Amino acid sequence: MAFSIAEMILLGLLLDWVFRKLRMPGLLGMLLLGVLFGPYVLDLMQPGFLEASQDLRMMALIVILLRAGFELSRDALNKVGVQALLMSFVPGVMEGLTITWLGPRFLQLTHLEAALLGFIIAAVSPAVVVPMMIGFIERRMGAKKGIPTMVMAAASLDDVVAIVIFSVLLGFYTGSSEHVWLKAAGVPVSIIAGIGIGLLIGWVLLKVFDRFNPRATKRTLIVVGISILLLRVEQLLGAANIPFAALVAVMATGFFILEKREHTAHEISSKLGKIWIFASIMLFTLVGAQVDVSLAWNTGAAGLALIACGLLARSAGVLLSLIKSPLTMPERMFAVVSYWPKATVQAAIGAVPLMAMKAAGMPTAPGETILAVAVASIVVTAPLGALAIKWVGERTLEPAPETIHSAVDALDESR
Repeated sequence: MAFSIAEMILLGLLLDWVFRKLRMPGLLGMLLLGVLFGPYVLDLMQPGFLEASQDLRMMALIVILLRAGFELSRDALNKVGVQALLMSFVPGVMEGLTITWLGPRFLQLTHLEAALLGFIIAAVSPAVVVPMMIGFIERRMGAKKGIPTMVMAAASLDDVVAIVIFSVLLGFYTGSSEHVWLKAAGVPVSIIAGIGIGLLIGWVLLKVFDRFNPRATKRTLIVVGISILLLRVEQLLGAANIPFAALVAVMATGFFILEKREHTAHEISSKLGKIWIFASIMLFTLVGAQVDVSLAWNTGAAGLALIACGLLARSAGVLLSLIKSPLTMPERMFAVVSYWPKATVQAAIGAVPLMAMKAAGMPTAPGETILAVAVASIVVTAPLGALAIKWVGERTLEPAPETIHSAVDALDESR
């Protein structure tokens, strides 16, 4: 029996409920569902469902980043601006360089092959991190210092940096390096262009909303549709070697609408929250379905040790980024564990070096090793990171004063 989207939604909701009852993040249940029912274990998913995997996962990622944008208030960003900027590249670069240096000592890889692996693994997972940060923001936990906002903003930019560096390294490795330096220079350009285009689109959308006054549901669909178009524009510009970070533009669009029309932003964010219930099931089950457990097992102790060394370097990078911040040490440790989870990017590009090696007629053993370690990083860090974020966050982040007062008032009313 092959399971279609209907069965996966019902099972995803069930496992989400079970894991939450066990005081564990619901996304772990959905990831487990994807692993078990995916093509590498029980193979119970319909082929058509898996074929639509990339589109469904990208749709879910857009919903995540739009929700992130609608939660990025300027006041919160002003509190954490410098730290968020440092965390967007310092931890990831330190992790990537550490794996580049240690990779040949742990695995049969050259330094350049280890660098490819390093910057695949160096991308934190917005799929895991952003929804959990939004949960803390909605509960006003850590709001006084803007801690979840800082982590959410930095994690979203962290991916852009890691992916661009990986693309540059892949160009060197496969010999197609004529535009490599242009790509390298494109890291800040792509982020700046993404922010600029996103702000412009936010301004245009508000003009359209003021002119035609569509209902909140239609506004939400318009924002989602334009966000999907931005990804297509990124692909077209990328083919012409023009740097542009579409996912950053998506977040900037939400940020601008929140800044100028807070009520409109909250309406759209509420609708996106309902879409996210469906999108999260699609995202986490399909990410889980891409995990080949046998590949992860094949990395052995050496692969796991390399991942652990990378996480130590990343953690040191987070602490380094927060040296001059007002955060206490427990709050800094929350930021550290929030930067552990890997999932979306590793599932998306883990096999790219292997495919590039096959296309170039090169030996594929290094590509297989890179893919295996990338998969292992998902298996180890996604559940570990999600659990750590929940456990440390609940014990570390202080609720905002109004949240405490409202809780006391609710308790008094119940009496």
